[in-house]
Amino acid sequence: MSTAPYDVIAIGCGPFNLGLAALADGVDDVRIAVLDSRPEFTWHRGLMFDDAMLQVSFLADLVSLVEPAHPLSFLSYLRDNDRLYQFYVREKFHPTRREYEAYLRWCAAQLDSLHFGHHVRDVSWDGSVFELTVERGEAIETFAARHLVVGVGTEPAVPAALAGLPEERFLHSADYLFRRDDLLRAGRVTVVGSGQSGAECALDLLRANAEGGPAVSWLTRTPSFAPLDYSKLVLEMTTPSYVDYFHALDESARDKLVKEQWRHYKGISSDTLDDIHDVLYQRDLGAASVAPVELQCGVAVVSAVARADGIELTLHHSDSGKNFQHFCDAVVAATGYRNRPLPFMTALEDRVRRDAAGRWVINRDHSVETDDGLTGRLFVSNADLHSHGVAAPDLGIGAIRNATILNAVAGREVFRLPKSTAFTSFAIPG
Repeated sequence: MSTAPYDVIAIGCGPFNLGLAALADGVDDVRIAVLDSRPEFTWHRGLMFDDAMLQVSFLADLVSLVEPAHPLSFLSYLRDNDRLYQFYVREKFHPTRREYEAYLRWCAAQLDSLHFGHHVRDVSWDGSVFELTVERGEAIETFAARHLVVGVGTEPAVPAALAGLPEERFLHSADYLFRRDDLLRAGRVTVVGSGQSGAECALDLLRANAEGGPAVSWLTRTPSFAPLDYSKLVLEMTTPSYVDYFHALDESARDKLVKEQWRHYKGISSDTLDDIHDVLYQRDLGAASVAPVELQCGVAVVSAVARADGIELTLHHSDSGKNFQHFCDAVVAATGYRNRPLPFMTALEDRVRRDAAGRWVINRDHSVETDDGLTGRLFVSNADLHSHGVAAPDLGIGAIRNATILNAVAGREVFRLPKSTAFTSFAIPG
């Protein structure tokens, strides 16, 4: 065991817990460790298209919305890499996804608190601290911490209707670029799902189709290929002011809102939709013969069967209520993500309070409600959509959430949090 318990250990090193480590760097009275089973920091490698843009401003970096002068800000990264003037002349607030990952890796390289290759096997509470059993190669180590942050992120979700397809004919969009060459050798490729990932996969395939590539089908169960709602006043629903309002609502009201607000975080950027239409328009002008393309909305996959000559999907057309068959050679499931399971938390499960739907009850400061005997604080990062609303997965809330957690861990206001973040009033006056 370490000579003294850490003040806080964060499990998982995605952008949010990386941001926690970045903000904690330089806070002398908060000793932190971030443990991750991967060998190094990476981010969305399977969807790292050259022209893919981040959907938020560069200000949604790890630190700027709390500490804009922090040495690990995105602007500091640009200055350190002698790219500040180029970014200024570019006049685009949204970095590419590739550059954002480069920024995150730049930050990770400067933080001694990150420990990769550390797989957390078990967590228990010994009455005064959390004890973590950690696999490091073939060795087993024990870590201790007064508080814990669980931020292991999400994993690809595959609906039951597609789950039985053979691996050589099926992939999740998270692995798209790793399997792209295989797809381009197929005769007919179908993309299922119309979030941003589905749109980017469809766009890449449509561009390949125009150059003589495979036939492309793009299917979605939503009534349209819907854009992200990024209008300014709607974006105020990703601010701390709206999180305050949302968290105070009854559970049933929160669940209703999350279902209604899917376009705030599951839609497609308007630029990507424009690019798709441009490719389709230019494709129609070409003289060369190309494989067919189809886009269909309002259709859901009922079942999928792999046959010797390809894949047969049974689709349900929502407007007519009828089923029909669809044939292809490969399927890309752009069907989103779900929270990763937490097998290492088994020993603590009985100490955590749950809501009517069986989910962890999460306080406004992102701590989980536990029984009175567990005096250490257990926090979650990006597993609080049900309690904190559509801001939960948004990179722009990361710094605020981490500052809130660090203030709670330190027991003082290490970071001053904003008091007013929206022009809109969400609650009843007075």
